[in-house]
Amino acid sequence: MSWLELTALALVCVALVSIVWSTLRLGISPMPTSPRVREVLLPMIDPATTGEIHELGAGWGTLAFAIAARCPQAKVIAWEASPFPFLFCWLRARVTPRPNLELRFGDFHRADLREASLVVAYLWTGAMTRLSAHFERELRPGAQVISHTFAWRGREPEETRVAADLYRTPVYRYRVG
Repeated sequence: MSWLELTALALVCVALVSIVWSTLRLGISPMPTSPRVREVLLPMIDPATTGEIHELGAGWGTLAFAIAARCPQAKVIAWEASPFPFLFCWLRARVTPRPNLELRFGDFHRADLREASLVVAYLWTGAMTRLSAHFERELRPGAQVISHTFAWRGREPEETRVAADLYRTPVYRYRVG
């Protein structure tokens, strides 16, 4: 094997170990939002949205970059706690910059959501349950939460749409207040 092949193999191994470690630590693997779900979710976001939009668990950035393009007047803050997907997003932001997109490495449970006009999430049931108190405490009246696949338990969505994918993925929009 050449040094280039060994380097590539080492990088793949580091990436895999990073993803497995993060999956065990966080309780979920970084899964991108499918194109069919994005097709349903993005039109649910008003392009004139201003203020902060937080994407919790940005993963590979499939939603963060699309939301930043859709809402140029908003500050999109994408949170990711898994090192390799975060690095991927960081590199992607260098290649295709979005001036209104800010990437934050860390635990989104510690995110300050007081200025958020919208929160977008593709998480899991446990995270949505844990975030419920955080949302109730920090989100202002009128703020919206859009979540796909997993509902905000104990809340009635303002709107529910279904993606035309294999799983008939639900996308929920909630309004605080």
